[in-house]
Amino acid sequence: MPISTGERLKNVNWEAAEASLWEFGYAKLGAILTPDECNHLIQLYGQDDPFRSRIDMARYRFGVGDYKYFADPLPDMVVEIRRQSYPPLARIANAWMEALGLGARYPANLGGLQEICRAAGQTKPTPLLLHYEAGGYNCLHQDLYGDVAFPMQMVCFLSEPDQDYSGGDFLLVEQRPRAQSVGEAVRGRKGEAVVFTTRYRPVKGSRGYYRGDVKHGVSRVLSGARYTLGVIFHDAK
Repeated sequence: MPISTGERLKNVNWEAAEASLWEFGYAKLGAILTPDECNHLIQLYGQDDPFRSRIDMARYRFGVGDYKYFADPLPDMVVEIRRQSYPPLARIANAWMEALGLGARYPANLGGLQEICRAAGQTKPTPLLLHYEAGGYNCLHQDLYGDVAFPMQMVCFLSEPDQDYSGGDFLLVEQRPRAQSVGEAVRGRKGEAVVFTTRYRPVKGSRGYYRGDVKHGVSRVLSGARYTLGVIFHDAK
């Protein structure tokens, strides 16, 4: 029997992922989608029914490209990714909040987080597909859709670099107090996933932990077409 997306996520080395999240604010999870699963998601992009809205980035000066938010019910594959990856990330998120001296705590399962979102008026699903052609890019930003924001999110790479496209690295930039910003450029193979901080992470200082504010984006695509799946755990208003 083929291994499901959920089983692949269960087999992720979450201890290593946690160490990387603490040290860098992101972690590579390896391949969690097969090439066929990636191609299936890419093919969905040309349809209207699976989605609730489409955003043209240039119109809002977000960059150059477009993306579509999935409508309910989400594709089974996306549901499985959210459900299986949330519990280990919630444990790490709660440790982050404790280190930063913040009162927020997150439920052990995704259903609990969704209840909190509904109580805050955040009921729209946030997983999305993003699409860039040559010349496309995504400005540095944070995916915040209301008062409730889970501290981590994921990106799954659906296209193969240097084969389907060139350029288009995934970018993370951390702003440090009274110091210059630090940038990371991450290149993911088709099917691989990266988990990263949504807005800030704990950074060890001489007097304990402080907040390192992080934004993410995509560098300019030089050729071809680049598709990604964005997995956000909190919902939107």
